[in-house]
Formats: sequence, C-alpha cells, structure tokens
Amino acid sequence: MTQTGAFLGFVHRRRRGAELFLLVLALAVGLGAYAAVGLGVEGTIPADIVGYSGWLAVLVITAHVVIRFTAPYADPVLLPVVAALNGLGLAVIHRLDLADDTTFARQQLIWMTLGVALFVGTLVFLRDHRVLQRLTYTLGLTAILLLLLPLVPGLGTSVNGAQIWIRLAGFSFQPGEVAKVLLVIAFAGYLVLHRDALALAGRRVLFVDLPRGRDLGPILVMWLVSLGILVFQRDLGSSLLFFGIFLVMLYVATERPGWLLVGGTMFFGGAGLLYYVSVATGSLAHIQNRVAIWLDPMAYYDETPGSGQLVEGLFGLAWGGLIGRGFGNGSPERVPYAESDFIVASIGEELGLTGVIAVILLYGFIVERALRAALVCRDGFGKLVCVGLAGVVAMQVFVVIGGVTRLIPLTGLTTPFLSYGGSSLVANWVIIALLLRISDQARRPAPTLSADDADSEATQVVKAVRS
Repeated sequence: MTQTGAFLGFVHRRRRGAELFLLVLALAVGLGAYAAVGLGVEGTIPADIVGYSGWLAVLVITAHVVIRFTAPYADPVLLPVVAALNGLGLAVIHRLDLADDTTFARQQLIWMTLGVALFVGTLVFLRDHRVLQRLTYTLGLTAILLLLLPLVPGLGTSVNGAQIWIRLAGFSFQPGEVAKVLLVIAFAGYLVLHRDALALAGRRVLFVDLPRGRDLGPILVMWLVSLGILVFQRDLGSSLLFFGIFLVMLYVATERPGWLLVGGTMFFGGAGLLYYVSVATGSLAHIQNRVAIWLDPMAYYDETPGSGQLVEGLFGLAWGGLIGRGFGNGSPERVPYAESDFIVASIGEELGLTGVIAVILLYGFIVERALRAALVCRDGFGKLVCVGLAGVVAMQVFVVIGGVTRLIPLTGLTTPFLSYGGSSLVANWVIIALLLRISDQARRPAPTLSADDADSEATQVVKAVRS
C-alpha cells in the first residue's frame, strides 16, 4: 500500500479482470437472446450468428481494451451492464424485424458501432473531465441552439405529433439527445460557481426553507425553456426530462429541499395551466390527445390518432404474465413502433414481468454506479456531472416505462440502449464514457510525494500564506 493509501486507509483496485469476466456474461446474454430469437421464430439458429457475434464481441472488447489503457481505475460494472442492455435490445429488435420484414437491427448495430467509436474517442481525448468546466456557457448555449433546431422551417420534422427531429441529407436526428448531455455539463459548471448564493435560505414555510426571491432567476429560465418545449415541440417527455435534471442537480448542489417544492409546483402548475388553456382555446391538440388516452385508453382505440399503441402494449404485457410467452410465441409486432417507443412492452410480452424487472435492475445498476462515482469524486464539478447523468438515465427510464404501463401519459422518449434510435444510442454511449472518465479520476490513487517534494510543497504554502 502506498503512503497515500496508508493515510486514507483504502486504495481502489483496477478490477479490469472482473470487468472482462462480466463482459463475457453480458455477451452471453446478448448472443443467447439473438440465437433464441432465431430458434423461436424460424426454428433454427440465425445464419449470420457467427458474423453478428464477432462484430458485437469486437465492439465490446475494443471498449474494454481502451478502458484498460486510458481509464484503468474506472468502474468495472458500467460497461458490462450497458453491453448486456444493448445486446438484449438488438435481439428484441431482430425479433420484430423477422415479424415485419424490416432491417432495424442491422441499422442499430451500425449506430452501436458509431456509439462505441465516440465512446473510445471520449476516453482517449478527454483525459481530465475538469477541463469541461471551462466551457460551461459555451456548452449551455450550444444545447439551447440544438433544442431550437427542430423549429427551423425546412429542417425540423414532426414525428407522431412531436417536433423534436431534424432531417438532413436523408438522415433523421434528434438533437435533444445531444443537448441533454451538454446541459448536464453546463448545469454542473454553473452550480459549482453559484451554489453558495443559491443555498441561502429565504422564508420558512411548513418546516421547509424556501429560496430567496432574488435567486429564482435560473429556475425561472429553465421553467420557461421546459414550457417552451412543451408548447412548441409538443413533447412532454423532453420537457419533464430537462427541467427535472436541473431541479435534481440544484437540490444536490444546495441541499435545500425548498428548491424541489418550488420547482415541482412551477412545472406541474405550468403544465396543468397550459392543458386547461389548450382545452379552452382548442390549441395543443397533441397534448390533449395524450392526456385523454392516458385517462381512458379504451375510448380512443379506433380514433386517429388513437390509443391503439397503448392498448396493444398493455394487452401484450398482460399476456406475457410472469415468465413471458418466449421469443417467437408472442405477437409484439401488433404494437406500432414496438422497436422504439414500446420495446419494453415487447420484452414484457415474450420475457414476462421477470424480464422487465431484470431490465429495470440493470438500469438501477447504472444509476447506482454513477452515484457511487459522485460520492468518491474529489471535485464538486465531477460530483454534479455524475449526479446529472444518473438523473438523465433514471428519469428517462421512469418516463418511458411509466408511459408504457399507463402510470403517466405517453412521451416520445426512447429506452436507453434498448430502443431503436441512432441519436439516443450514440448519446448514451457518450454518457457512459463520461461516467467512466470521472470514476477513473475519483478511484485513482493520489500521487505519492517524496520527503523532499513534501518539504518543498510545505515551504511554498508557508511563503504563500506569509505573502
């Protein structure tokens, strides 16, 4: 044990061997599911199993090797969990391809390749996450511009009523997926600088210290941005996600529950007011339709747009029961957009409640490991970035699964690493790279100082104090 380790009493081990072992299990999950789909649907193992297995293995092992050389002390659990989720998602999308004669799984594997490439690039070129703090306002402005892109005439396009996509050179892209990563970094940089002022208490109401009125500027700006997304882009999920991330990070930075009370009241009060105004004026028909379907899905089954997607998804979950029908024995293709918005319903139908719980637990591991990295991180900026990225994953999973199970109205978000969607998959791989970089920095032993170096550093400190 080093001198630093002896002083602190504990030094993290690299655990790259454990990561490799877990990666083998993760590959077994993904490749086993892919083979099971072929056996269940066609009665034979897929003909491309060798090429598919090799491609998937190369991607995952490449990511592992890059971590071994560029972030040796990074968390050993994150990459295997992500590999298992991505592999299972590819298998389920392939199951739907066989039913609908599409090629979404092949396209998703290409997007995964791009995601892993950006994952590698992030770890190789970003050797210290703290340099991102210098770009706080630049990244924040870039994120806002990305959110505005879908509103540009001729560039933005509407999909299922939500104006959150852009189409360029024949490709569709969701800029909000990149914006969420940039906003987390911008929020972290801003809160590190201003958290002392934001933590000051104002009036006390029902044992809760509310923030001062003069400090409400940032949350008012984010409230207006979230309502703007709801009104102009007609996307409840993104609106809730962006405002929720800021609110969680603000609470963690200031440790003031009053911000949660004020923020929650502002968002739900504003959303409710917009809904009743839209009902009275006849505007925002998309939001009204989503709420009506949520309240009474069976009444809108034959409408256009109707509740057929939600109802078929609920029927599929019910038919799957506890252990599911098995790959090939269900009918997940009956659900529109089952490969993206409702992939959780497809998993629930053919793998049952057990499979859905396993998926939720995997997401829970990602959130837990991100929060663990935040706890051991040595700088406030890294702590807030980890908390923000954990909040992104947790809130996105809650919003998606909550919509599929009719806990909340349906949204246009995708399930991280499972759903078909290139922009979402690529952005989420970058999120994991950032978490690994911060965890490596946090778990890495501090350099050991020799006696001469320690004396020299102490002398410099004394001189600085005297001056």
